[in-house]
Amino acid sequence: MLFMGAFFSRCAHIMTPEGGPRDTIPPVIVRLQPDNFTTNFTGKKIYIEFDEYVQLKDQSKEMYTSPAMKKMPLVSTRGKGIVITIRDTLKENTTYAIDFGSAIRDNNEGNPLNAMRYVFSTGDKVDSMMCSGYTADSYKADSVSKSFIWFFIADSLPDTPDYDSTIFNRKPDAIARAQNNGIFIAQNLKPVNYRIYAFGDKNDNKLYEPGSDLVGILDSVYNPATMPEFAIWFDSLRMYPSAEPQLYFRMFTDEAFKAQRLVEASRPQQKQALLYFNTANPDIESIRLDSIPQDKILYDPRTKGKDTVNLWLNVPAEQLPDTIKGEITYYRHDSIRQYIKTTEPLKLAWRKVETKEEEKEREKEEKERKKAEEEGREYVAPEKPNPFTYKISAQSEINPEKGFDLELTYPAVRIDSSAIKLFKVESNGGKESEREVAKHFVRDTLNMGRWHIDSKWDKATKYRFYIPKGAITDIMGYENDSISNSFATFDPEKFATLIINVSGTAGKRYIIQQTDTSGKMQQERMDCTDGIYRFHYVAPGEIRLRIIEDTNGNGVWDAGNVVQRLQPERAEMYFNEKGEDLFATKANWDVEINMDMSQIFKPMTMQNLIKILDDKESSRLKKLYEEYEERRAKEAQQQNSNQNSSSGMGGMGGLGGMMGGGGLGGMMGGGGLF
Repeated sequence: MLFMGAFFSRCAHIMTPEGGPRDTIPPVIVRLQPDNFTTNFTGKKIYIEFDEYVQLKDQSKEMYTSPAMKKMPLVSTRGKGIVITIRDTLKENTTYAIDFGSAIRDNNEGNPLNAMRYVFSTGDKVDSMMCSGYTADSYKADSVSKSFIWFFIADSLPDTPDYDSTIFNRKPDAIARAQNNGIFIAQNLKPVNYRIYAFGDKNDNKLYEPGSDLVGILDSVYNPATMPEFAIWFDSLRMYPSAEPQLYFRMFTDEAFKAQRLVEASRPQQKQALLYFNTANPDIESIRLDSIPQDKILYDPRTKGKDTVNLWLNVPAEQLPDTIKGEITYYRHDSIRQYIKTTEPLKLAWRKVETKEEEKEREKEEKERKKAEEEGREYVAPEKPNPFTYKISAQSEINPEKGFDLELTYPAVRIDSSAIKLFKVESNGGKESEREVAKHFVRDTLNMGRWHIDSKWDKATKYRFYIPKGAITDIMGYENDSISNSFATFDPEKFATLIINVSGTAGKRYIIQQTDTSGKMQQERMDCTDGIYRFHYVAPGEIRLRIIEDTNGNGVWDAGNVVQRLQPERAEMYFNEKGEDLFATKANWDVEINMDMSQIFKPMTMQNLIKILDDKESSRLKKLYEEYEERRAKEAQQQNSNQNSSSGMGGMGGLGGMMGGGGLGGMMGGGGLF
């Protein structure tokens, strides 16, 4: 291998880069008692002394033991060192490691001593095998920091290919943790087959929580003794060790199992009922409410997460009792997780509760009425604002490929669509006139209050959308005032056009997404095979491209499943032949990109993964260098002195060497290879 294991793990303090300002150097270990890698360990206390006073920060978050101890060791400062008190009963013939993360820092500047790891064995030898890997978000195709990696000795596990519950009901035999760049170096392993899992510890409780934490699984078992060699080095910019990854985790959020059942039924408004379920998309067979005809119950599943059903009662308010009884028939899980049909009663009570604002307004009106009566005047109640409310997504401009939406607060029960008009504004001799054009007015299938308006739009053209007074009546009985909304369609000359030439699909289907620099999706094209795909109205600036291998052809990215050992659909960010993943767009530009899917989605070998990370690192360093140069230029301009323009930039000293070497290779050359 291209490193010395003893040097790496015994001498963590030597990894500190030399030189530079004193206040950037972390503490240095000068004495350990007992020594690191002690065998036949039977003690309860460990003392580690440094060359300066230290402090402990975020112990519960940063520290962990491998394997996990039932009671975490107590760590406290004493003099220029720390005392570690073992509180757990240790297993026989077991190698233990206490990893401090970045919890140990110098007392003055708070510089962390990263990669500090104390190792001992309760037997006569210390397990010494190592392996490395990379944890990435399978959808964002970006690194996942601080993930925990759990190693289970495969021979000790039952063979359950159809239902793998290992990560839920077993304790790992060894633990590692990824750094901020997603790369982990697992140490003190045995030369045996391991089943390996990774999870992002969102709640910092060192436990995997489905539905909250990202999780990653591997399709096979791995023995560190038979895995390929890998290089390891100290990253002098990030200030922690890094490595070439042997393993690759594509992480996803796996939904926790919840038994489907009706949790609560409420009636927040006189004409509205809400049915709260334990999980999304409840399978409802029927809903019956006493004294309300079936066709007067409007079913609207308009909630985030799709776990709540909205019922609107299209009945005059005076005909609705304070308490409505009925029943619901739906499918739920019983105590042994069987999915069965059940019928449960419903009781929906409502009473008018006056808000503080309504109370103040009522009291004010009563005073005004009483005053008018005392003065012999006729009281005229003030006109109240129209309770009919709405939103129109069309502001100053719209994308002619998308149209716009009209969203009502309450679903409509009557719409005079013939009275609603869309006008095209035309200019002739400096004068503007309006001409009615055809429109499509379609209700959203997932939101009864939302209507989509589309037309055969002309580019860079003014339009006016008009709804006359009383054209819409919502379920509360409210009618609209006159609504007029003016806007224009995008001018294509103010936008770029992205042209994607797709090849190498070999009959597979892909989703291509244009995203912003943070990875947020802006546009997408589904069902892509070999051919040309155009993205119009791309805003000037920088973009990225995400490609999803749509294995099942459903037009969306699908996550994996831990217990079924299903991997998520593969998603990759596009890099060109120069290793760039950011692409500039300008107004009235055509940006053409060639995508060979057979190359982008080639099998993920160790060499391919290193190349991908190399490209990402080169892109990151290039951006850092550009920011550095921009900062230098600003300082030079402000101070008019090249000497002063470099002040405060000592931390960038290794950047030139990394940029010259390029990515991982550059870091090994400029950052120091172990």
